Amino acid sequence: MRKNEVSEDLRTIDLFCGAGGSSYGARNAGANIVAGFDLWSTAIKAYGANFPEARTFEGDLRNLDPVVVKKELGKIDLMLASPECTNHSLAKGAKLRDEASKETAFEVTRYAKAFSPKWIVIENVKEMQSWSGHSRLLKELWDLEYFVKEIELNSADFGVAQARKRLFLLCSLSGETTMNDKQEGAELNAASTIIDWSDKYKFTPLFQEGRALNTLARAENAIDELGAKEPFIMVYYGTGSGWQSIEDPLRTITTLDRFALVKPSKKGHIMRMLQPEELKLAMGFGNNYSLDIGVTRREKIKLMGNGVCPPVMTSIIKNLCISPKP
Repeated sequence: MRKNEVSEDLRTIDLFCGAGGSSYGARNAGANIVAGFDLWSTAIKAYGANFPEARTFEGDLRNLDPVVVKKELGKIDLMLASPECTNHSLAKGAKLRDEASKETAFEVTRYAKAFSPKWIVIENVKEMQSWSGHSRLLKELWDLEYFVKEIELNSADFGVAQARKRLFLLCSLSGETTMNDKQEGAELNAASTIIDWSDKYKFTPLFQEGRALNTLARAENAIDELGAKEPFIMVYYGTGSGWQSIEDPLRTITTLDRFALVKPSKKGHIMRMLQPEELKLAMGFGNNYSLDIGVTRREKIKLMGNGVCPPVMTSIIKNLCISPKP
């Protein structure tokens, strides 16, 4: 076995699996995906369709006995986990935070006690570090004899056409681990995710009656900056200028329908929203990942917005679970 080659015996489970971005990345690194767990039925539907080899557990992890689950699944080497992040994220704004939701992160250590995997990877928004329970989570992991390395990674540094910064806790029973904060390779931009520039996905006139004034102001700012002949991405919600160049990685995908492609035409500028399949590419999923699972466009966007960028996880697994030289 070559150095940096992951063993096919790397039996892996994914807690709070969502659409399966972490599992997809781990599988691309050579891991054997055994099971995914999630409360959201649509996520379980997507996970089951794309990981037919794996068991799925739909429901609240707190209602399962991990000792019983271990008897069903057997030995596990790697545990992936993306605990609920909405109540950590700045995107929630001034809304009340659900502390019980945040504390689902402690399910990671509860399952770790039962399974004793060699490695654990926890993913969340970077704001998790300011959570009052964060230090307790770290202590519980250290008490279980895991070496824990915290690192913030941007998906755009890993060949993903999206700037998405996330916190990763890399946990190993074998001692200190290393992880580069970027990998070599061509950087991808938003333009690389556009599937079709023609009218396959219906464009409508940008400057039409009934269009929101804020939308028109965003567009005019972009046209003033880029000129009238350049396409661009209009960005709804969040902070910033309200638009971005297609030559830059897409801004962070959220659970909302957020991005519109604007391009010049003979009849003036026209626009359409980016499609779920384009958001899938911007997350770093390949064509062999299917969103055609009988759910709505809204649900497809939420699946992607809640996800983990697979190429980042692939790189993490290859660094964390390195096979020794022969």
